[in-house]
Amino acid sequence: MLISNAYAQAADAGAGGGLAGFLPLILMILVLYFLMIRPQMKRAKEHRAMVGALSKGDEVITGGGIAGKVTEVNDNFILVEIANNTVVTVQKQTITAVLPKGTLKAL
Repeated sequence: MLISNAYAQAADAGAGGGLAGFLPLILMILVLYFLMIRPQMKRAKEHRAMVGALSKGDEVITGGGIAGKVTEVNDNFILVEIANNTVVTVQKQTITAVLPKGTLKAL
């Protein structure tokens, strides 16, 4: 015969152990958690707290870039006055920032 037979290696000859094989995967998951998941959870928690603390008279910016003053707060929606006698209804979750008092007058 020109081709020799191939035999399997012994079971302990190349194995690095069960945990050593999963160590890179475990490290990648930990890095992913600390660099991506945890900061995102922190930002979401801060946003929920900001939206929960909205009250009448706050000056806000919506996700679409509209700046205005909160005139009424409901469970899921708020009324925002964007100009004199112009009030729009927006969802609470679209509020991206609460501005310091008097900011709208400076614009």
